[in-house]
Amino acid sequence: TVPGALLLDAGATTDNQGINLQRLKTVFLPAANKSIWAEFSVILTAATPPVTKAQLFIGLAASDTTIIASGAVSTQNHIGWKIEDGGLLVSTFTCNKAGTGATATGHTFVAATAVRLGFFYDGVADTVQQYIDGVATGSAIATTYIPKAAVYPSFVCQSDGTDRPNLIVRGYRIVQLR
Repeated sequence: TVPGALLLDAGATTDNQGINLQRLKTVFLPAANKSIWAEFSVILTAATPPVTKAQLFIGLAASDTTIIASGAVSTQNHIGWKIEDGGLLVSTFTCNKAGTGATATGHTFVAATAVRLGFFYDGVADTVQQYIDGVATGSAIATTYIPKAAVYPSFVCQSDGTDRPNLIVRGYRIVQLR
């Protein structure tokens, strides 16, 4: 692994088994005039490379011990990237406010290759723009789908029944206007 990085190991090849990690000491609350900048530097690999399938969540989510349950994101109130059951290595950028969500095409992971996943919540326009490796990707997601609730840095790495995936978090930074 990368020195100083966080390794999230799914621990098995059993479908829907893995790790759910949140930093509950660091809370963010999307609100008017309170913009948020977030960037997550990650690598997806496997205990026995190459990785071909995984279930992931990387982003901000409401406090929950099972962000991904039965292969799908079950947590309401989140902003981030997900790979659900059967998604192979193709992620979807998602915003969900109390069960009402919107998605955009996310990043397609390449085994053992670093990527920077970022977003900007514009507290004035009340939109969220996705960034992949520093480049704005897709259209901004509108206010209807942006959670106005406490969300925390959150990471999930689970098996999709084939590989034993490993998510390496090389670092992340999140800043919010107060």
